[in-house]
Amino acid sequence: MLAALAILLLIAPIFAHAFYVPGVMPKAYHVNDVVPLQVNKIISEITQLPFAYGDLPFVCIPQDGKKLIVLNLGEVLKGDRLMNSDYKLIVGHNTHCQQLCTVSVSAEESAQAKELIEKDYNVEWIVDNLPGATVLQANNSADHSAISLLPYFALGIHKDGKAYIHNHALLQILYETTTKDEKLIVGFEVYPASYADPKSCEKEDQPMKEVGAGKTSITYTYSVIWKETKSISWALRWERYLKIVEPRIHWFSISNSLVITLFLTSMTGMIMVRTLKRDIRAYNTDEDEMVAMDEDSIGWKLCHGDVFRPPKYMLLLAPLLGSGAQCLVMVVATLVLSILGLLNPSVRGGWISYGVGFYVVAGCVAGYYSSRIYKIMEGQQWLRNTILTTTLVPSILYMIVFVLDLFVWAQQSSSAIPFGTFFALIVMWFGVSTPLVFAGAVVGAKRPVPDNPVRTHQIPRQIPDQPWYLQLPVCMAIGGLVPFAVIFIEVLFLFKSIWSDQYYYMFGFLALAFFILVITTVETAIMITYFTLCNEDYRWWWRSFAVSASSGIYVFAFSIFHYFSQLKAVGFTSGVVYFGHTVMICIIYGLCMGTIGFSATFAFIRKIYAAVKVD
Repeated sequence: MLAALAILLLIAPIFAHAFYVPGVMPKAYHVNDVVPLQVNKIISEITQLPFAYGDLPFVCIPQDGKKLIVLNLGEVLKGDRLMNSDYKLIVGHNTHCQQLCTVSVSAEESAQAKELIEKDYNVEWIVDNLPGATVLQANNSADHSAISLLPYFALGIHKDGKAYIHNHALLQILYETTTKDEKLIVGFEVYPASYADPKSCEKEDQPMKEVGAGKTSITYTYSVIWKETKSISWALRWERYLKIVEPRIHWFSISNSLVITLFLTSMTGMIMVRTLKRDIRAYNTDEDEMVAMDEDSIGWKLCHGDVFRPPKYMLLLAPLLGSGAQCLVMVVATLVLSILGLLNPSVRGGWISYGVGFYVVAGCVAGYYSSRIYKIMEGQQWLRNTILTTTLVPSILYMIVFVLDLFVWAQQSSSAIPFGTFFALIVMWFGVSTPLVFAGAVVGAKRPVPDNPVRTHQIPRQIPDQPWYLQLPVCMAIGGLVPFAVIFIEVLFLFKSIWSDQYYYMFGFLALAFFILVITTVETAIMITYFTLCNEDYRWWWRSFAVSASSGIYVFAFSIFHYFSQLKAVGFTSGVVYFGHTVMICIIYGLCMGTIGFSATFAFIRKIYAAVKVD
């Protein structure tokens, strides 16, 4: 284990950043080609409720009517609503203060615009699959690659109790020219402004267009600048969105995690090499000496007749373990594709779409693993176990999604899942995942299970009183804290990415943290199980799962701290959306870690009891 960690630390700089792998078919344009600009949604960290930009009552409606762009599952679940627009972007043609439309706005609609601006809503537009960006760090040099971008721009500004809408947009399109004189778009920057008089467009120190003061009309204008650049290639055009502001924080986190893991590895190694080896040597005596030792000594071997005794509520534990294996396949597969660059920000909604797809397909893994564990526990109700495997966790997740959907639907947010999409999710559950669960369960039930290394006594052994530090709540508190300490920094960045509308693309760091997390979870579960067995408590089945899954409680506790100390979110609905999604994340995380800890503990127990001579 120590060698593996050393090798991991040596190769870490090679893949820590998980570079973006571009698509193989860039869209090439020529002079006079028309490039469509699609409007998406408005988002706010304060409300966590996106709204479709094209449905706002105070923006321009396309002359040929609104047309929704076909989206994938992930985009729909994210609240994306891509629509066409009348912005004319013609390759090679700059335009200055082109009027788009004039919208008559009622007092109520004007007040709505003011409210959205005061809640710091930002706008998402798309050109050639690039989001319209706000320049975060500008410089006067021609090196555009040195600029960092945010993937949105402000709907307006507010100061002194008044709100001013951005009714003008300077669109700067950066492109590179190929050897075939083709234009490849490598940047889309938006510089919004507000002008009370459209004739004063792009003039300095002009009055801004106020909204929220009653009925008014808003004239929208735009300018387009096409600018060739040689500092940005098409293959690296996303780099400016994905710049890591402070990578040293991640390296500090990885170093801290490695220290914790090395400490645990040393303790586990000492137990395995010294203590267990000594115990096994002492226990492997002849029968007469073994009988005398059983009567007088204490230790984990005294539990050999009960250690494989089926636990209580095994009809609940087996489905949870099966669902944990299913979630683990989803997480690992999605993470692997992300590291390889096959999932990246250019694949809009890709992480959610592939995550849901992997979860559905992994139903066969859930059925197989649940059936195998249930058979090892000598369970007899095979059909009930399979039904619970396919319904228990998914029904909880679907119920949370449904309740959240009711809240966001009441707010008319675009994140409300359409009926057709929700129906499609139900079909994927019962039409695809459920048959796969049953198929996996059939295979798992038919395969023979290995014999336990020791026989189970008919009469359960009495469990002595346990010290306070081996009580289940204390074990969960310790067993959950150590793995959480390993991933604390990465959890912080993940939460910032999810709830602050930023791209997370540090999957190299995330993979390192996940690998260390797995090792830490395994070692923690094994150590706690060993100590409890030494105190003649053989109830390890639920304990190993609960101790490993308990780090999900720490993640949820951190989410509470993050909500009140880091986010600007206000309002009851915002809190419901935040904590509802966080509960689902913690459930999936807890199931994954619980399954890992249980599986490792099960293998550990079989290994040590197979090494002793017991009749």
